[in-house]
Amino acid sequence: MEKSIKKCTYLEGLKDGLPIGLGYFAVSFSLGIIAKKAGLNPVQGFIASILNHASAGEYALFTSIQQSVRYVEIILLTLVINARYFLMSCALSQRFDPEMSIFHRLFVCFGITDELFGINIARPSYIDYKYAYGAMTSSIPLWAMGTSLGILAGTYLPKRIVTALSVSLYGMFIAIIVPQCKKNLVVLISVLVSFALSFSFNYIPYIKTLSGGTKVIIITILVAAVAAIVKPVKDEETVEREGSEASTEASGEVKNE
Repeated sequence: MEKSIKKCTYLEGLKDGLPIGLGYFAVSFSLGIIAKKAGLNPVQGFIASILNHASAGEYALFTSIQQSVRYVEIILLTLVINARYFLMSCALSQRFDPEMSIFHRLFVCFGITDELFGINIARPSYIDYKYAYGAMTSSIPLWAMGTSLGILAGTYLPKRIVTALSVSLYGMFIAIIVPQCKKNLVVLISVLVSFALSFSFNYIPYIKTLSGGTKVIIITILVAAVAAIVKPVKDEETVEREGSEASTEASGEVKNE
């Protein structure tokens, strides 16, 4: 009976991860075009994607390789860009069964992406590693396969089509940024400041001589730090307390009237 439940949980994760994997396939195909420009072959692209599950992180990786950036800069760049996964892993760790082994904990967190984090954290009770493994099985391989096929397409398709496909990745980044900018003024200002700094860094003495990867690291840390200090994100308790205080003040005013 217990084995049947485990199998059912794994299959449930497999089913929920498949739509995510299909979306990943389309995105990583465009990344494969970038990887081809960086000189990677399909096998190398597959390995890169099976180990790095972030579109922004992989884009930075492939463009850094294309620009012959030093290994230290590549490591720092991907670490900074993928830093949000530390927070996601910490959030998941609060929902792990205390008896879950360290191996399962590490492997579940290794397979975390924005979407896989969402479907795992939305489940009630403890995080089930069998469900997480099922979702990873049907999504992450499609991510890696898309990169490999994108590299193959970059090899055989006409140059005009390859150029057009490489632009689609920028469209994806815009699609990610714009909705967040509409919802949050701080995000909008941060994005605009990042654009301005990126442009100005091409003309500032000494800084203009730095590699593209180093510039991205500086801008990311600088803008994120300033935004966190000036406008820190409120936790749930603070929001609830402020809402309660506002309600109390409003009721007091009504009574006085």
